[in-house]
Amino acid sequence: MKKITSMLLMLVAAVVVFTSCGEDEEPNRPVTISGIPATATIAAGGTVGPVTANISAPDGLLSLTVRKDGSALETKNFNGETSATYDFTYTAVAEDAGKNLVFEFAAADRNGDVATVTHVLTVGAEETTVRIAANITGKVTWTANKTYILGGRIFVLDGAELTIEPGTIIKGEVGSGPNATALIVARGGKIFAEGTAEKPIIFTSIADEIESGMIASPNLEPTINGLWGGLIVLGRAPGSFAGDVTEVQIEGIPASDANGRYGGNDPEDNSGIIKFISIRHGGANIGEGNEINGLTLGGVGSKTIIENVEVIANQDDGIEWFGGTVSVKNAIVWNSGDDALDTDQAWSGTLDNFIVVCGTETDHALEIDGPEGSLLGAHTLKNGTVKGSAAAELADFRDGARGTFENIYFFGFPDPATSSGRGDFSLSGDKTLATFAGGSLVFNKLEVTSPAGVALTTVFRNGTDAHAAEVAAGANTVGATKSAFAGWSWTAVAGNLDDM
Repeated sequence: MKKITSMLLMLVAAVVVFTSCGEDEEPNRPVTISGIPATATIAAGGTVGPVTANISAPDGLLSLTVRKDGSALETKNFNGETSATYDFTYTAVAEDAGKNLVFEFAAADRNGDVATVTHVLTVGAEETTVRIAANITGKVTWTANKTYILGGRIFVLDGAELTIEPGTIIKGEVGSGPNATALIVARGGKIFAEGTAEKPIIFTSIADEIESGMIASPNLEPTINGLWGGLIVLGRAPGSFAGDVTEVQIEGIPASDANGRYGGNDPEDNSGIIKFISIRHGGANIGEGNEINGLTLGGVGSKTIIENVEVIANQDDGIEWFGGTVSVKNAIVWNSGDDALDTDQAWSGTLDNFIVVCGTETDHALEIDGPEGSLLGAHTLKNGTVKGSAAAELADFRDGARGTFENIYFFGFPDPATSSGRGDFSLSGDKTLATFAGGSLVFNKLEVTSPAGVALTTVFRNGTDAHAAEVAAGANTVGATKSAFAGWSWTAVAGNLDDM
């Protein structure tokens, strides 16, 4: 009996052992993740990846969850695969700058097992200075929390759009000749530089220590010029060109650069919006007697909006129009090295409400040129105040000049009789006298405060005195509305409008 009992016990034990071995044939198998580095470093706004995670799940993969600093970024579901891959890419956003970001990758299988790996991404501090060395394509935005350095002639190419936020500072590197720096909006490109009275957009030299929120430069005098190029806008509106060609190369850009062409047959061409901008210390020389203007408008069309523009200390002209149909409202030029306002090639828009403050190097406050071809467009300058200097001329109308000039006040100019003919308002040549006599050159309500004892006919020559009046200082009834420039322009902040 004992023998039978012993045999039964051995049989039961064998069954138990056999059963246990059967259960162990399919053990619980772990999930593993490989390929994710423990750490990485990128610059602010940079991208990490793609990095491939290799997932092994012998019991069948259920899901992969990616978390950033504890918050889920993505959950990807699977269908029981025993292996899978996942490509991870992350681009740092503004709030990531200067931080260590913790990413967790958690893979779960059908048995409820979870494997987790951690990746720490170090994001560099946000760039505050961005050097622009390539032409602009597509849609690009420059933001006020950065300073943009022009590293050459930078074009906004045909089809591209450049948006500049209020308060942004743009600085040109020093250069001359082919190395002169400038921002050029090519035909078909658009600029949306919409500053505000509280936050103007400032174009200046890399030598300027100005920062967003400032109006006056902390280190450059408002007489220093030629440190970089300027702002050039080119369009497809018509102009009057020699030989009646439809397009030409803009001055200041080498003829070898086809992006410098302007002109066409679309008077309503649109190059964008420019508001509340200040352009300073420009006019770099690119060749003998060939400098870049502060603001150059070549063939710019009437649908382009330009308002509240300031040009300070430009080695060449402050603002120059070459054909086109664009109108400008509220413009101020201080310390131009050549002419403050220069019009050419039958520009046919309107300049309304302008101030000129001549510097010691200013040649003409106004230089008005006529058409070069058969197109006889004419423009209008109205509601302006012009403050002279010891060697500047009020205005020079030349080459068959055409247009209407009204409600303009001049003061601060020298006696033409004692300043080698400076300080006068003159018509140059028979062609211009003919346009004046024929009614294509119109003057209306011009006022001047001349030095004591100077006759009106000495200042306003060639019969233009018939449309002018002598007034006492401060007694003018025409001129600019200077309040349009208060607060946002350096000219106003420096006190140059106090006697107007």
